[in-house]
Amino acid sequence: RRHDGMIALYAMSERGYANLMKLVSRAHLLSAEHEGPHIKFSQLAAASEDLIVLTGGPDGPIDNAIRANQNSLAKLRLERLLQLFGDRLYVEIQRHGLEQEAQVEPELLDLAYDMGLPIVATNEAFFASPEDYEAHDALLCIAEGKYLVEDDRRRVTPEHYFKSAEEMVALFSDLPEALENTIEIAKRCPFRPRGRKPILPRFVATAEGASDADQLAAEAAELKRQAEEGLRARLAANPLAPGFTEEDYWKRLEFEVDIITRMKFPGYFLIVSDFIKWAKGQGIPVGPGRGSGAGSLVAWALTITDLDPLRFGLLFERFLNPERISMPDFDVDFCQDRRDEVIRYVQQKYGEDRVAQIITHGKLQARAVLRDVGRVLQMPYGQVDKLCKLVPNNPANPVTLAEAIAAEPKLQEARDSEPIVARLLEIAQKLEGLYRHASTHAAGMVIGDRPLEELVPLYRDPKSNFPITQFNWKQVEAAGLVKFDFLGLKTLTVLKKAVDLIEQCRGIKINLSSVPLDDRATFELLARADTVGVFQLESTGMRESLKQLKPDRFEDIIAMVALYRPGPMDNIPVYINRKHGKEPVDYLHPMLEPILKETYGVIIYQEQVMQIAQVLAGYSLGEADLLRRAMGKKDKAEMARQQARFVEGAMKNGVSQKDAVYIFELVDKFAGYGFNKSHAAAYALVSYHTAYLKANYREEFLAASMTLDRSNTDKLALFAAEARRSGIIVKPPCVNASDVDFLPEPARDGQPGAIRYSLAALKNIGEGAVEAIVAARKERGAFQDLSDFAARLNVKALNKRALETLAAAGAFDALEPNRALVYGNVDQIMAVAQRRAEEETNGIVDLFGGGAGGTPKLDLRPVKLWTPMERLEKEFEAVGFYLSGHPLDQYESVLASLSVQTWSDFEAATQRGITGGRLAGVVVSARERKSQKGNKFAFAMFSDSTGQFEAVIFSDTLAQARDLLEPGTPVLLTVEAEREGDTVKMRVQSIEALDKAAGAVQRGVKVVLNGNAVIAKKAEIASIKDLLKPGRAEIRVVLRLDEKGRDVEVAVPGRYEINPMVKGSLFALPGVLEVVDL
Repeated sequence: RRHDGMIALYAMSERGYANLMKLVSRAHLLSAEHEGPHIKFSQLAAASEDLIVLTGGPDGPIDNAIRANQNSLAKLRLERLLQLFGDRLYVEIQRHGLEQEAQVEPELLDLAYDMGLPIVATNEAFFASPEDYEAHDALLCIAEGKYLVEDDRRRVTPEHYFKSAEEMVALFSDLPEALENTIEIAKRCPFRPRGRKPILPRFVATAEGASDADQLAAEAAELKRQAEEGLRARLAANPLAPGFTEEDYWKRLEFEVDIITRMKFPGYFLIVSDFIKWAKGQGIPVGPGRGSGAGSLVAWALTITDLDPLRFGLLFERFLNPERISMPDFDVDFCQDRRDEVIRYVQQKYGEDRVAQIITHGKLQARAVLRDVGRVLQMPYGQVDKLCKLVPNNPANPVTLAEAIAAEPKLQEARDSEPIVARLLEIAQKLEGLYRHASTHAAGMVIGDRPLEELVPLYRDPKSNFPITQFNWKQVEAAGLVKFDFLGLKTLTVLKKAVDLIEQCRGIKINLSSVPLDDRATFELLARADTVGVFQLESTGMRESLKQLKPDRFEDIIAMVALYRPGPMDNIPVYINRKHGKEPVDYLHPMLEPILKETYGVIIYQEQVMQIAQVLAGYSLGEADLLRRAMGKKDKAEMARQQARFVEGAMKNGVSQKDAVYIFELVDKFAGYGFNKSHAAAYALVSYHTAYLKANYREEFLAASMTLDRSNTDKLALFAAEARRSGIIVKPPCVNASDVDFLPEPARDGQPGAIRYSLAALKNIGEGAVEAIVAARKERGAFQDLSDFAARLNVKALNKRALETLAAAGAFDALEPNRALVYGNVDQIMAVAQRRAEEETNGIVDLFGGGAGGTPKLDLRPVKLWTPMERLEKEFEAVGFYLSGHPLDQYESVLASLSVQTWSDFEAATQRGITGGRLAGVVVSARERKSQKGNKFAFAMFSDSTGQFEAVIFSDTLAQARDLLEPGTPVLLTVEAEREGDTVKMRVQSIEALDKAAGAVQRGVKVVLNGNAVIAKKAEIASIKDLLKPGRAEIRVVLRLDEKGRDVEVAVPGRYEINPMVKGSLFALPGVLEVVDL
């Protein structure tokens, strides 16, 4: 539907501002998606109070009517607006040099004068100055996916810039009253939105008209009741923290409740506790805590968090400082699959019109803006890609284009020598930092005490159909709304799925919140760094640190979570050496030993900074939190005041001035790196839970992990390799045994554990297709053969491509082990399935539920067998990695002779400073590029049995190796390597065919023949020499005469080239029983 046009509304007062937000919100929330946001006149009539309206210029309803030669309609529309707004209606005149403006202006003025309506001069400003026109034009193209050279697209003019008062006077010199009215409108709109105090819905119902004080008292009483009840339950279920009495807990609770009440936050705690309790009651996993909230005993009592703050030395004042009034902020992790259920609960409890998510904006950052502008300029992708790679990519500390150009001579050279690059960089720098798109904040939610449209403008997320604030989180808070963070954490979903699988497979019901934190198997796993899949502890660098640390207590995990970050990472060796007595522990001062003993004298946590100030210098913990913040901000004046205060307080406690200054400066240094211990402890608990499940229930844990990553083949390959390394069999997908999820089979009765591969993890197989296969199995049992499968196939759920994938992956092996035969007869399977579906549709069924002719037999046409390599390549295409084997398996006997390392061993070796080695791999892909100087180079991806790895091949090596870079080719690589954080960057020094390299070190083979077959096939056996080329290896032939093992062995004269391909050809000869290496 075409709308009448756009109008401009201006708020004169707070009431007008509320109406403006209401209209904007309803335009988005109540409009059908295909119509676009708009308001009806009736909606405008209901919310026009204290609003000034302008007629909208060339895109407005009045101009549109005049341009359509419908002057009477234009007058009618003006009359309706006049009736609604009275003297708050202005006829808008714009002059940007557009024909459509000049066309309507005379009649628009006549209409205004005839009706006695004021006119106003306006200028739509889309950019700051005329010089920015091209950049804005490029921005429009980016938004619409167009090119600058296209004519059929949205445009503005160079006149749409922010004009000065002088320019507007010159432009409208013939209409001075139109300019005067701009001043009049400004004077009539003095309103500026004011910041509001936090607004929360009333959690406890009070009498109508109850004062804020009455409401606070009611909520405080309810908080006290729930906290006391919760603490009694916690103390009954958990031991007291070492060194604390039950009285200590009750005193801490009383202190916290008092502070929360004085700061007027009881309602906030009750709201958070309510939706967390609801989630837990529904079996939705909730994280043990996040951020500083784990420092609150009240939060522990209300089950908001699952960490006893006294046991772990966590501070309430780090979360809620009584000396600095600011809203508390609980960030809550939920199972990512069920987070939306919690959001729906909150909507239902408080009202759908009072709950919304928060907007966030994606910005055009350096690399992204280069790519976007390069596209609208139609520059070659490769050229733009090279320029982008010259801009450092560091999300934690983004580099601007100006900084990148100043630091990179190649960018300067490209700019100065190529006009198109100069134009690209000029436009890109003007657009850099602007918003590119709007999306939904990953976690932020707001809950109001009234319809949110009265407080903030809203729109609807087209993906989720959920209301979203048009203000970002800072603006939302300024409007008085309180942000609640609902985060989806995949690890919680993994834990829940693993716990469910353990109960299904073993009948053991596990409550993770009560597992012991001193489980021996868990710490043994951590000490050997067996942490693939373990939350926060699985990176290569972290695993190397764990091997050295050999953690044996939960506090070590907290420390590693806090230390493994840029900056404090330098203290990891110090922590490890002190733990193992290789370095003396220094507590700085005897008074600090109780604070620093847990971390061997290393200042790791922000809480330690606060406690040092408290114990040594007499700060309250609230004051100490302000000191911590000051240290983080590095405000020199404030730091000078704090140092004087710290030294004075320390000297009162008997510390010398010299020592006090030294300790302050040291603490200041570490405070910049200090980590929030509450957050570290909460996440360490999640890490421990994942490690516990992996150590004690590995099959279920890995199956759950693979299910949650089933669309990520790199992760699946990693988990499959991890399972095999652990002695767990990864069973191939199977139409008779597999499901949507990966299924564990725990080890029992001496049999190794196993994981059955998921059908839904295969390429081209949707979840619906798998559900159809499983439903058919449940209905009539396992498929007996391919004919049975075809007869029961749901043709609406599985297409030809899906069947080919199932065949290539080995999912039909139980029905027909010849994968090539199944793959080559997919059309016949589909035809039978289609025929059976038509019979059922027409009601042609036999008495036993089948078709009229029973189960039709498939007429499979013969096809050429796949070689072992072809079989693996097809499997790779279907699965995303090699599952049943690896092409390098057949080279296993010679790889050691070639001094080849596996990729996983080599990656670990680079952690120890190794910078080169030999690797074998199968080529997965190769992408050639050209350097700035025109030299060709390539990025190549390789695979071995432990994973995939990438290396760059420069021009000199590439020229000799290009023929070897065909996907599927086994190669031998000599590489140079260097580490950049957790990434290994490799350069190929040399590359050769692995067959050739293997042939050079193969001693020889023994070919064992069946004597009877040899006699029968003498001519074919004689053809063995046709397979052989001269080389270095010997061949011995063993003639097995009878079943008693009587053999005759002879050496074949000469030396020959032997490699896996030759061995495969020898084995394929008739009468050959086996081919073994000498």
